[in-house]
Amino acid sequence: MKLTLLSDDSIRLEPIPGPMTIEALSADQSYSPFHMVAGGLAYCTFSVMYAWAEYAKLDADDLTIDVAWTFADDPHRVDHYDVRFNWPSLPEKRLQAAKRVAELCTIHATFQHPPTIEIDRAASPSLVTSASQADGAEPVAR
Repeated sequence: MKLTLLSDDSIRLEPIPGPMTIEALSADQSYSPFHMVAGGLAYCTFSVMYAWAEYAKLDADDLTIDVAWTFADDPHRVDHYDVRFNWPSLPEKRLQAAKRVAELCTIHATFQHPPTIEIDRAASPSLVTSASQADGAEPVAR
């Protein structure tokens, strides 16, 4: 699998044999957290579409996924993902089914129904050890 950084706000996932690689079109481009999130969306979308293709006896070796995004403010965040797939060998009569399958990606569902995010300070290893030594219990980090 190969993930290519197309720009600061877009990526492409391609089914290239071998280990997963991340490449940029230029040496001055860096892999940002936004690329990571979009890469997860692309990989998840690809995975469900590829699994469906195998079940439906379709060739998905030419399936690629592009993800682009835009930002909004107040608060600063990604406000839109544009997921496009290119699948030259997909029969036209299967296009609507392929779109429905793409929406089964768990990352897609997570964005549609956002999780609650809790942020707190992690227990310091020295605090966990000291507290457990005091009461004889095993260290437990939360």
